[in-house]
Amino acid sequence: MSNTPTHGHTTDQPNILFIMADQLAASALSFYGGKTAKTPHLDKLAAHGVVFDSAYCNSPLCAPSRYVLMTGQLPSKIGAYDNAAEFPADIPTFAHYLRNGGYKTALSGKMHFCGPDQLHGFEERLTTDIYPADYGWFPDWENFDSRPTWYHNMSSVTDAGPTVRTNQLDYDDDVIFNAERYLFDHARSKDQRPFCLTVSMTHPHDPYAITKEYWDRYTDDEIDLPSFELSPNEQDPHSKRLLHVYQMDREKITDQQIKNARRAYYGAVSYVDDQIGRLMKVLEDTGQADNTIVVFSGDHGDMLGERGLWYKMSYFEGAARVPMIVCAPEYFSASRVKESVSTMDLLPTFCEFAGLSQTFAMPIDGRSLLPHLAPDSHTNGHDEVIGEYMGEGVIAPMFMIRRGDYKYICSGNDPDQLYNLTEDPQERINLAELSEHASVLAAFKAEANDRWDADAITRDVITSQRRRRLIAAAHKQGTEPKWDFQPFRDASVQYMRNNIDLDDLEQRARFPRVHAKP
Repeated sequence: MSNTPTHGHTTDQPNILFIMADQLAASALSFYGGKTAKTPHLDKLAAHGVVFDSAYCNSPLCAPSRYVLMTGQLPSKIGAYDNAAEFPADIPTFAHYLRNGGYKTALSGKMHFCGPDQLHGFEERLTTDIYPADYGWFPDWENFDSRPTWYHNMSSVTDAGPTVRTNQLDYDDDVIFNAERYLFDHARSKDQRPFCLTVSMTHPHDPYAITKEYWDRYTDDEIDLPSFELSPNEQDPHSKRLLHVYQMDREKITDQQIKNARRAYYGAVSYVDDQIGRLMKVLEDTGQADNTIVVFSGDHGDMLGERGLWYKMSYFEGAARVPMIVCAPEYFSASRVKESVSTMDLLPTFCEFAGLSQTFAMPIDGRSLLPHLAPDSHTNGHDEVIGEYMGEGVIAPMFMIRRGDYKYICSGNDPDQLYNLTEDPQERINLAELSEHASVLAAFKAEANDRWDADAITRDVITSQRRRRLIAAAHKQGTEPKWDFQPFRDASVQYMRNNIDLDDLEQRARFPRVHAKP
């Protein structure tokens, strides 16, 4: 696809449908080797698309991961420290770049923006967010042992099972309905701009509860227990802190409760898959499939009891690795990509899809995936992921480098971790403890020391936490500011209204169009 700079719509600019699932572990999916989850629609996307076998989030927590994804910037560059960090309004996102390049940009669903700006380049938001926009969910590195009530706990596992209705089902049903309507409206519209529609579901994020329809797609016998667990005294220091964060006591959790959680999770994955099927059907029914690039990704994974850990907040594979597919048979042949890439790479990739210049308003850390998507371009794709995490469970910044066979993790005074993922995909053997790997470890340590000023980042994080703690407390006094996005639809131009001639209205709303009466 062209690198030619452009500032307006061109006839060859494709639509972009970006679909996100929250907390979806790549390992759960059949095209990544999963044995249980039933996902026919995702399987079809994978069969016809480019599948990234080693894709990662850069910061394994909802808001930081999404800020990085939208900006192509590492967390420390933009203050994306945790789930209550403000997303600065003056940092360009892929929505800004595409909108400036001639696209309609819209968001249906979750993006966990914190702060007064709830658009960040999206021309439209079709729903509110499921998560709060204020500063209330800040961690406190200076008082780590004081556990906030909003932290995850293990009730998601102990209460797991079938349900009639949940908060998350209410939300995602609304997300998909509005996304379908947007796609129909685009097909019926006279606005010829291409669209970039982001559809972001909150499933299969915990709590692990799903309707009987999806629960019954699985049997108890199909559900596997974690492949291996570590006892608390075997865990690394960061993992021990995570056990404190979500109050994990394995002795109080039964194998059946773990099976229930995993069964509900797989059910939620099937729910997500069905919603993707609905969106793909709208593209087909409206004739928009051939000129739409569909991108599917997660924001982070879920440990699902592996290693004795749950949820995310870790750089182990279950938490940090994400599914990523680019499906556009008219543009890219189906293939598999083995090199390591990240969601931070999506911004420059979307800009290339749109034919926009790779000259950005500020330096970005992400790199375009186009060389991986179009291997005949004679440009080698990168094989590297850089990660930064400053959220719950750490008391100093945690850094990750993923390159080639290796993953390196370091944080403050914690012992370094080094894994060869080709030889040890379950990360059971910490090579940093073995003298024969000292030279590899030394090279990664030197690179990390050159790349990051950990003390300065620590000071910045603690200062940010103090500021937000004060502001959050102040906002509780008197009238609280309301930053949460309030969706508005102009009902005066919907359905039957007297400001539009009846025949014109019916013709405008019909798809495919019918000929006007003489």
